[in-house]
Amino acid sequence: LYTYVFRDMGIPFWSIAAGSVALVWIYTHKSGIKTIVWTDTLQTFCLIAALISILVFVTAKLNLDFSGVIQTISSNEHSRIFVFDDWMSRQNFFKQFLSGIFIVIVMTGLDQDMMQKNLSCRSLRDAQKNMYCYGFAFAPLNLLFLGLGILLLVLAQEMQLELPAAGDDILPLFATQGYLGEGVLILFTIGIIAAAFSNSDSALTAMTTSFCIDLLDTGKDTEEEARRKRNRVHIGLSVLLIFFICLVDALNNQSVIDAIYIIASYTYGPLLGMFAFGLFTQRKTNDRWVPFIAIASPLICYAADRFARQETGYQFGYELLMLNGILTFAGIWIVSKKP
Repeated sequence: LYTYVFRDMGIPFWSIAAGSVALVWIYTHKSGIKTIVWTDTLQTFCLIAALISILVFVTAKLNLDFSGVIQTISSNEHSRIFVFDDWMSRQNFFKQFLSGIFIVIVMTGLDQDMMQKNLSCRSLRDAQKNMYCYGFAFAPLNLLFLGLGILLLVLAQEMQLELPAAGDDILPLFATQGYLGEGVLILFTIGIIAAAFSNSDSALTAMTTSFCIDLLDTGKDTEEEARRKRNRVHIGLSVLLIFFICLVDALNNQSVIDAIYIIASYTYGPLLGMFAFGLFTQRKTNDRWVPFIAIASPLICYAADRFARQETGYQFGYELLMLNGILTFAGIWIVSKKP
């Protein structure tokens, strides 16, 4: 939206980020996770409806029926999913398969955001159903998104369009320049807003909950005092969220989804290591050292990534998460004691 709408109007990126977070703050500060359960349902429906509708528009533009769509996608070079023969590639199957398992564990199983949504279910069985449905929905939706990407590349080749450098800008190019009609622009706008708000609102609420309960221990405060602290934290974290949105926009030169998983490899690695240590050992940790270990592990991973890239040409992918977790686990083990 900023690239193809607001930038041409001369509106700075930070103001768009601030306005979006302010809107999220308005509808989350009162009811929290209760509001998000309903807004996420609506946003997810809008996102899926927009995706399917845009796919229909694109296939109509290419004059393809269902079998033609399958044949076009399967015969395209970009339809290759598994890379077995190049260990140096970040898309190597074994590296992505193993790191993908742990990414799911930390970004779904250990994430405060997902925990709160599951805790809002009425029973354990309902929470399990929610997790199963959430997990199984990923496969068909990911295939639809990947298929849409290939069809857009085919359409761009037929129309002899110059593609933008960033892959995330391909769909906005078609949607905003009128190549697929005005209807797609409306659907694209609905979909992109739904995708953005479905993540930011729950993330902001989860951070507020974790900060208030785990760090400020508001459970021992009076209701009025806890509410006052919660409102202050909510505002402070909203400002912090705006800052990081602007920072990622300024530093990121790759696709957003790739950047998210790379960042997760650094930030969730210590969480994975601590979780594994508590799950598989009975040793007593030295709590004073844990924060330093959690900071040192990502820094060591970053240094290892830079060294490997310069000296051997090897590029770490999402396996950084596993290395990060192992370093954290080893560090906590070293400073821990027998029970």
